[in-house]
Amino acid sequence: MSTISRRSLLSLSLAATSVSLAGCSGFSTGGPLFGGLLDASSPRRSLSGSTISKPNYSVVYASYPGEPAPVKEFNYAQADPAYLRQQVEYLGTEEPGTVVVDPASRQLYFVEALGRATRYGVGVGREGFGWSGTAKINMRRSWPDWVPPKEMVARDPEIRSQLVATSRGRGVPGGPTSPLGARAMYLFAASGDTGYRIHGTTEPQTIGTNVSSGCIRMVNQDVIHLYQRAPEGTQVIVLS
Repeated sequence: MSTISRRSLLSLSLAATSVSLAGCSGFSTGGPLFGGLLDASSPRRSLSGSTISKPNYSVVYASYPGEPAPVKEFNYAQADPAYLRQQVEYLGTEEPGTVVVDPASRQLYFVEALGRATRYGVGVGREGFGWSGTAKINMRRSWPDWVPPKEMVARDPEIRSQLVATSRGRGVPGGPTSPLGARAMYLFAASGDTGYRIHGTTEPQTIGTNVSSGCIRMVNQDVIHLYQRAPEGTQVIVLS
């Protein structure tokens, strides 16, 4: 399916989906090893072809100095290589600077130029919490506080024990225990804040799975890398 026709089929559920589904909870009790929920039996067209280049993973996934909170070394050797950062041949036609999220493959693309993109592994919404559509990054924050919506707390009352007073309400202050990790990019549609974010995580082992409450989570080293390249106003396309 061409990119243009794929866009025409994208659901406009950003406006219709209740923001109460979002919340980016990171308080899971564990999950499959990286990529454990990927259904390889389902035929589909990939957005990327061959790998163009890979960074030195021992460098890019090392601990980060100079951050307000520790960014721990990511044990990339335990990860499925499909979810490690790499530059790939890009088969879509989106403009350079666009972020494209493919929930089916648990991968996010930052389009570098025609025919080339940086690909990252991501964790996406579990069943009943996924979403698709087009948005823009309207706000970005480093080490943000996490304030769950009341609907999320009602679904999982155990969250209450993790919450303290923050400037935005009861939540988890930005830092090493915040489910939003080292960076967050807030997605807005024409109707306003979608409630969904691209953000870091305290649970890097969940990258490559359907685990979140709809948000798109990344290894902290990867979300810092994307954050540096995706300013406010960046278009984000989440495929259905």
